[in-house]
Amino acid sequence: MRKLLSLRHWRNTFSLIYRILTAKHVRLVDKLLFIIPVLAYWIMPDVMPFIPVDDIAATMIIAEWFARRMARKYNIR
Repeated sequence: MRKLLSLRHWRNTFSLIYRILTAKHVRLVDKLLFIIPVLAYWIMPDVMPFIPVDDIAATMIIAEWFARRMARKYNIR
């Protein structure tokens, strides 16, 4: 829990996501695995009224999952 509240952790997570999204060897399908759900949740939050998660919280949850998965898959640090 302490790690998730750390600004350093989130800076590193979003830095890793930026490197993944700009890397040429990462497949476009894998990049869209992050971009589409985040954009969909930011654009259409009223379509999903039964999910009581804020836009930023949803982005951070998806970002954490995406960063760990892609870093493992493509061996990016």
